[in-house]
Amino acid sequence: METFKIRSYSKKELALCYFPTAENPRSASKHLMAWITRCTPLHEALLKQGYRNTNKWFKPGEVKLIVEYIGEP
Repeated sequence: METFKIRSYSKKELALCYFPTAENPRSASKHLMAWITRCTPLHEALLKQGYRNTNKWFKPGEVKLIVEYIGEP
């Protein structure tokens, strides 16, 4: 099994890492974003780093936060 790497990911790409059996990438993205917004400390930490909901990509620092709060995919 391949080790998860901290790097830039598109929202769709990261969402599919967490939800590989999703019927489509859009639904995977919605699920991931729901997890992020429900985890208030994670969402606040992402906003402090400059994340905006309209961003199409997660920067490596943002991916690191996501993994710290919700675990590796």
